Amino acid sequence: MLDLPKSPPSLYLDIEGVNLCRHGSVSIVQLLVVPQNRTYLLDVHTLKDAAFNTPGATGQTLKHILEAEAIPKVFFDVRNDSDALFAHFAISLAGVQDLQLMELATRRRSKLRLSGLAKCIEYDLRLTLAERRAWTAAKTMGKNLFAPEKGGSYEVFNQRPLSEAIALYCTQDVQFMPMLWKTYSERLTASWAMRVLMETGVRVRNSQARGYQPNGPHKSLGPWIG
Repeated sequence: MLDLPKSPPSLYLDIEGVNLCRHGSVSIVQLLVVPQNRTYLLDVHTLKDAAFNTPGATGQTLKHILEAEAIPKVFFDVRNDSDALFAHFAISLAGVQDLQLMELATRRRSKLRLSGLAKCIEYDLRLTLAERRAWTAAKTMGKNLFAPEKGGSYEVFNQRPLSEAIALYCTQDVQFMPMLWKTYSERLTASWAMRVLMETGVRVRNSQARGYQPNGPHKSLGPWIG
């Protein structure tokens, strides 16, 4: 993957798990490779360390790719993903671009609170009616299976074979991330782009610290007030 285009980024990632953080577990890594137009669901629950440490045809491992500063990887709110990868697999993310911070930096209204991915997709992408209906249906079906408040359980991410509804849920959000990256990158000024880069680094470093708190109301607050 060293020869993939870097601008725009080629790799977009999301992670699912049971209480995804140092206190929980990693179940699935979703990896969208844009030049291939293909989304991979990596079964970390079954493969464990082998998911990250098995060399590919070029000798690269996923761990190498995730830790390579020169290979850009796009996440949406990297904090708990980074926390889980570092705590359970000793992976120190580098080369990260955080869509959540990009949205916040380009927002004209108050920057007090962060937005979730669903809100960004809903408000910042011009989806067709059919695309919006398909996305909403996949989100709803998936949440009904894993959200405890809807009678579900996060353990569905560890059930094998993975249900079709959960597989679709896992792939749905990451499919829109390249569109969001393009939308926000076109709005970012040079000064805000630098602030996003610096704050993304802060997020990764803080997520690896001993005192990191993966949950709580502080997670909804942005780093910039205005």
